[in-house]
Amino acid sequence: MSTGRVLGSVVAVAAAGTAVGAVWFAVAAQPQAADDGTVAVATGTAEVTRGTVSERVQVSGALGFAGSYPVNRLGEPGVLTAVAAAGATVGRGGELYAVNGRPVRLLFGATPAYRDFAGGMTDGADVRQLEENLVALGADPGHQITVDQHFSAATTTAIRRVQTIWGLPVSERTGSLALGQVVFQPGALRVSQVQGAVGTTIEPDRPVLTATSATPAVTAQVTLERRPLIHVGDLVTVTVAGVPPFPGTITEIGRATSAPTNGPAGPPMVPVTISVTLPAAAGDLDEAPVDIAVTRQTHDDVLLVPVAALLARPGGGYQVRLDSGQYVPVEPGLFDSLSGTVEVTGDLSAGQRVQVPAA
Repeated sequence: MSTGRVLGSVVAVAAAGTAVGAVWFAVAAQPQAADDGTVAVATGTAEVTRGTVSERVQVSGALGFAGSYPVNRLGEPGVLTAVAAAGATVGRGGELYAVNGRPVRLLFGATPAYRDFAGGMTDGADVRQLEENLVALGADPGHQITVDQHFSAATTTAIRRVQTIWGLPVSERTGSLALGQVVFQPGALRVSQVQGAVGTTIEPDRPVLTATSATPAVTAQVTLERRPLIHVGDLVTVTVAGVPPFPGTITEIGRATSAPTNGPAGPPMVPVTISVTLPAAAGDLDEAPVDIAVTRQTHDDVLLVPVAALLARPGGGYQVRLDSGQYVPVEPGLFDSLSGTVEVTGDLSAGQRVQVPAA
């Protein structure tokens, strides 16, 4: 370990030519008084490298699942005899809950169920999405259904077939579906909260459960002043305790929420949704706090030094000190908050070593 002299204990460096200002500090470690009055600090060295640097915006968020989908009782009242457990994932054709022992199943589609499905019904978009589900569930192996808005004889046959697949008794394989036998939602659901209690009477339009999509997502809140720094499509790096950092993409930026009218006042916040692919080590981390680094811009094949290597230069500007003791003027560029490195230009080359405060 060598001892270098830093003329000042704190140096603030502002990034030039970028949309986001960054401030870096080279802080003297283990200061000792030198004979000439300057401050001597214990130092080590770090290698000058060539690589990629990314400027990032740091925000906090939570790991969870995208969307919120209430599931209410449709059809006649009855006794709730079963309900999917919180945390369970229900796919196409799966059972969400049961009333009077009859399962209510999930089908995929944007149009809510609002009427019975039976021969002779008028055409509609709900018929098309029912037929799409029948085909997806393997209930039309002979490809007899024409997927359109018309309920045909082939539709009736496919319903009977899917009722067989679902294990309904022969007397209930009617080729029709009464309102309340199926629920349409955009995709697979993950049950987040159960409102209905098994054994109680459930009335029409009463909530049975609330679900999210089965798609992992990170949600965050950013202040209005930081809103211009992020965009849909921006790449992010997500960090959560005990899991290696993993990538994500901003998929949605909402409107600013108003400051609260009662209780502690706070600035308006903008909701942000980030799609992610979880590593296997993530397990079930619903609502786990995460740190999010939004990549603003990236420079490839540039010289990099630790931010702690930057020193004030007499007369203005910045410099680094080589392990030989020579000072080299540098111009800082992008700062990578994850790696703690900064892009520099100057009379340096990869492989040289610069002094940094000792840990």
